[in-house]
Amino acid sequence: MTAKRSWVAHSPVAAVVLPVIGLIGAIALWWLAVIAFSIPEYLLPTPKDVTLTFFEQPAYLLEQLWVSFLETVEGFLLSIVVGVPIALLIVRSVLLERLVYPLLLMLNSIPKIAVAPLLVIWFGFGQGPKVLMVLLVCFFPVVISTAQGMKSTPAELVELMRSLNASRTQEFFKLRLRFALPQIFTGLKVAISLAVIGSVIAEFVGATEGLGYVITQSGASADTSLAFAGITLLSLMSIVLFYGLVWLEHLLVPWAEENR
Repeated sequence: MTAKRSWVAHSPVAAVVLPVIGLIGAIALWWLAVIAFSIPEYLLPTPKDVTLTFFEQPAYLLEQLWVSFLETVEGFLLSIVVGVPIALLIVRSVLLERLVYPLLLMLNSIPKIAVAPLLVIWFGFGQGPKVLMVLLVCFFPVVISTAQGMKSTPAELVELMRSLNASRTQEFFKLRLRFALPQIFTGLKVAISLAVIGSVIAEFVGATEGLGYVITQSGASADTSLAFAGITLLSLMSIVLFYGLVWLEHLLVPWAEENR
């Protein structure tokens, strides 16, 4: 019976159906709460109001979604390009690790909302400050997960590779990277969720487009239906990006799923 339940929970059909059921349940509770407590529409719109608002101006909202999507993906990819080499340097040198780790912790502890106005002053009102904000938010989990993943390689396997006269390149790609990939993907999945938050924070300050800008403007005019439409689109974008990484992990690291 236990094995049957485990198969049902991990079947491909359950992987699709269960999240949909959870989403429908959350929407139903939201709708019931609005009706049961007689909450005014300007405070908390119903799912129907949010849906109607989206269909009133779909082109505009999808255009702003595309802006936020580009900022999120560009900043996330930049954090990988910058963070992974730094993590590799940290792993290779104990001196660098002791030198850089406190700086990384200090950088991560800075409230990002406090940095957003400075980025606008330094880099203007274009897309650059938004991408840099996403980079700042994603950088720490990417570096830490990559560094810890590289350190997780069993020492006896490293010695075995070296006894077979394997080059450093072969040791890296055939052994260390293989053991590090599951932890790297764990960090990337954390980072992609934070990337969406970073793009919205950046759009709250000095932006003229993007879903964060839409939410700010609709909040100022008490158009909560439009604000919730923007929040819903951001949530859907975050879900798509997260599960895109999950799919990529299954594709590139199938042995990690087998180990679980």
